[in-house]
Amino acid sequence: MRDKIHPKYVDAEIRCACGNIIKTRSTRPTILIGICNACHPFYTGTQKFVDTAGRVDKFQQRLAKTAAAQAAAAALPKKRKR
Repeated sequence: MRDKIHPKYVDAEIRCACGNIIKTRSTRPTILIGICNACHPFYTGTQKFVDTAGRVDKFQQRLAKTAAAQAAAAALPKKRKR
């Protein structure tokens, strides 16, 4: 192994936006993150489920409007090119 080409491996702190600090080792002394296992909804059990039925209904309505508009456009007589 060659000397003086590898970064220093030091004790590091991972700091979350919620205030949680995790001790580890890294080439960087401080790592800032936005979410961790202490505040992530999946790990805390406060996960919220999205109303998928409402979203599907909205999509079906948009799809029906688009299909109706396409059918109306197809029914119009086409202009002749000169």
